[in-house]
Amino acid sequence: MTDITIEPALSEHLVALRAIELAAFETLREAGAVSGSPVASSLEDLRELCREGMLLVAFAPDDIPVGFAGAAITENWLHIAEADVHPNWQRQGIGRRLMHALLSEGKARGLNGASLTTDRDAPFNAPFYASLGFDIVEGSAISSRLKAVLAAEALAGLDPKRRVAMQLLY
Repeated sequence: MTDITIEPALSEHLVALRAIELAAFETLREAGAVSGSPVASSLEDLRELCREGMLLVAFAPDDIPVGFAGAAITENWLHIAEADVHPNWQRQGIGRRLMHALLSEGKARGLNGASLTTDRDAPFNAPFYASLGFDIVEGSAISSRLKAVLAAEALAGLDPKRRVAMQLLY
């Protein structure tokens, strides 16, 4: 794999991260996970993750951002808010490295575990997170925190039949 470095995001990286997320949207569209106009995290949402120190960027050797992963800490859980790799850099282990770095940070902070929501059907989403140790949680096992995330996603237009909650215990 190309020599990739992972560093905490700085405010000057945020516009580039939104561009990565918009480009990665097309990969999700091809898998049927999303439709409509491309959307990305707001600059304010990214700033908040950056302030918490939970927004990491993968840089190519020329210091160009090629991927990122961000998480928020809620109820002593690391909640993965977003993880994207630019399509030109996908399938090179960058997303895995970003996720390992975030998960390690959550563990170092003494959190209970990590959670996320993702597309159930895209072949590179839920199976990827499962390979990192995440388990699907369903029915009464879904916390009220994750139920609220899934409900907000449905209101934002994501198909609730395709969404799944996952968690990993530390």
